[in-house]
Amino acid sequence: MKTDNNTDNNSTPPSSINLKSSEYYLNRELTWLNFNKRVLHEASDERTPLLERVKFLAITDSNLDEFFMKRIGGLKQQELAGVQQLTIDGRTPRQQIDECHTTIHEMTEQQQASYFTLTEQLKENNIYLARYGDLNNKQLNSLRQQFIDFIFPLLTPLAMDPGHPFPFISNLTLNLLVVLRFPNEQTTRMARIKLPVGKASVKRFYSVEVADPSAQNEKSEIFVPIEDIVSNNLDLLFPGMEIITCELFRVTRNANTEKDEEEADDLLSMIESELQDRHFSPIVRLQVQQEMVAEHRGMLAAELGLDEDCDVFECGAALMAMRDLFELATLNHPELSNPPHSPYEHHQLAYDTRLIFHQLRNDGPILLQHPYESFSTTVEHFLESASNDPKVLTIKMTLYRTSADSSIIKSLVRAARNGKQVAVLVELKARFDEAANIRWARRLEQAGIHVTYGVVGLKTHSKVILVLRQDYNGLRHYAHIGTGNYHAGTARLYTDLGMLTNDNDIGKDLTELFNYLTGYSPPPTYRKILAAPYTLKSSLLKKIEREIALSSVKKPGLIQFKANALEDADITHALYLASQAHVRVDLLIRDTCRLRPGIPGVSENIQVVSIVGSFLEHARIFYFQNGGKEEYYIGSADLMKRNLEGRVEVVAPVEDIELRQDLRMIINVQLDDQRSGWQMQADGSYQQRIPENSKVISSQQMLLSIADKRLKAAADHKPKKIRKKLLNKHNKRN
Repeated sequence: MKTDNNTDNNSTPPSSINLKSSEYYLNRELTWLNFNKRVLHEASDERTPLLERVKFLAITDSNLDEFFMKRIGGLKQQELAGVQQLTIDGRTPRQQIDECHTTIHEMTEQQQASYFTLTEQLKENNIYLARYGDLNNKQLNSLRQQFIDFIFPLLTPLAMDPGHPFPFISNLTLNLLVVLRFPNEQTTRMARIKLPVGKASVKRFYSVEVADPSAQNEKSEIFVPIEDIVSNNLDLLFPGMEIITCELFRVTRNANTEKDEEEADDLLSMIESELQDRHFSPIVRLQVQQEMVAEHRGMLAAELGLDEDCDVFECGAALMAMRDLFELATLNHPELSNPPHSPYEHHQLAYDTRLIFHQLRNDGPILLQHPYESFSTTVEHFLESASNDPKVLTIKMTLYRTSADSSIIKSLVRAARNGKQVAVLVELKARFDEAANIRWARRLEQAGIHVTYGVVGLKTHSKVILVLRQDYNGLRHYAHIGTGNYHAGTARLYTDLGMLTNDNDIGKDLTELFNYLTGYSPPPTYRKILAAPYTLKSSLLKKIEREIALSSVKKPGLIQFKANALEDADITHALYLASQAHVRVDLLIRDTCRLRPGIPGVSENIQVVSIVGSFLEHARIFYFQNGGKEEYYIGSADLMKRNLEGRVEVVAPVEDIELRQDLRMIINVQLDDQRSGWQMQADGSYQQRIPENSKVISSQQMLLSIADKRLKAAADHKPKKIRKKLLNKHNKRN
């Protein structure tokens, strides 16, 4: 197999290599940060439209916020608890924190450089991010009026003195530290102002009219950040006082506040308590402006319980909280953005007027590819049909995340009102969606739906819907098994797979799975599905062992995995053994990857490719050549210890020949992606593939084009009247 990795012909004999050595395992946190660097690179890739690059810069900052809340917060908890156990890559919690901080400081500098480059290019396209000193009196008066009308009523200055304790600082909020004094007094005072971005329609950026249309393009747009507006109108908040300094800062709090479920009488109440605790959880990062007075920086660090040398991050002269650049990325400039994406209707469903259950029963399973194919006309249509069909008796599903205005919830409520038995497992511990899921759980309960919260100690991450229908020949199972959440919003942004099927064995397996999740049934032995935490990991390891046994120099085996992450040490070790046994291993891993490819005698038969594109790669595929008796699986699980051992996950076989051909196409197209592919090197670094032909399109663009062509081909096989009617319907929807 050809890879981009350099190998040494004088390799060590496999038998003398200790594959458990820490040198063969990359650090989870650092490999994730490496992924965020690849996302950041998209912000400077000239092949990408300008506003899309602004969006990528916002994404990297949002990603870092979450990294501090989840990963750095967790490492700090370990350090506080005195954990000294080394990770498989040989690091203590403290070492990981220090190395992460070093990498993040480097990344912050790259973010700032990208920000200034992008603002200059925005200016070339008549979009200006201005400062107060750049504006004329008319523009200043306009901003002052906007301040009075929309911002001033929401501000609450809090004094900081012996009579007023240091105020509570909310997570990820922008704050102004104001130093001021009364006229003719030497004593200075301090106050803190929380900027209400995101509340009551308060924006980060406010627009003003062009100063001189004759000097600038009349279509120019000028935006000023809220911190500039507030800091230059402090006379309205502190009338008669002299402003000495006004400095911006921001904190990030730990999001790891989980409690012991075994001790909880009411899981829902426990999660609500956790959310309250998270609001007051320890601070893990302080962001300040580079020009902040040293005494003020030290005071903030001390008051917030932080190490000034380790936990304080300077933002330089660039924008703090660049995640707010999402506001600008959505400006109406088609020439600076990717063409608007409208998912296509599925070619097997768009021109078929039969009930979806009849289609599945008579024609076989259907593979869904989101966001290329519509979520609303496939998954939501499946559930809506089940809620209205009088022959459907029962609907069961798992709900990890869903959208604010969810058709999924509406269909479940409608099904209950139509007299069907409806049972929903709502995962209350879906990170950052706990509050929303509590609301959904209560709404479902009010509709008479049986709501459960899963197995104590296990997060239910599986994505499955089970429908029992009274068909002409008896009770039949219909199911959806997916890799992504039942969320219409992310279904347009993430690449995911799903399978609609009426396979009887899969239906029986899911029936037993729900009995286990909602009742006291012991973990069952399944016919076809692989389920974590009981059978999935052991099954994957056995299949890798089988591939090794069937592989030879003349007839090498083949394993291909597509996942978000490869973190599990046992799976990594098994793949090293497979490579040593001449098995070719192709890994499409989006972010975290412990494995090092291309090491002589260890992993020279392994390649790792990461796809970074307009959509977030989120699908999971598992393929084994199996001596010619090929096996394909799709499902919700990543190759991480938490997914394989600490969550309820479902992975299902794909046995239909046509569906397998689709999965083969996806794997091949992505492995060969010369536009958005990054090839991992033996040292853990990545090299971006640079195509010789500038017209090469990404795998995502190719899959979108294929969905379009399939829909058109399906339309050509229908009578003209039906085709015209359904095409009108399709065009209206999209």
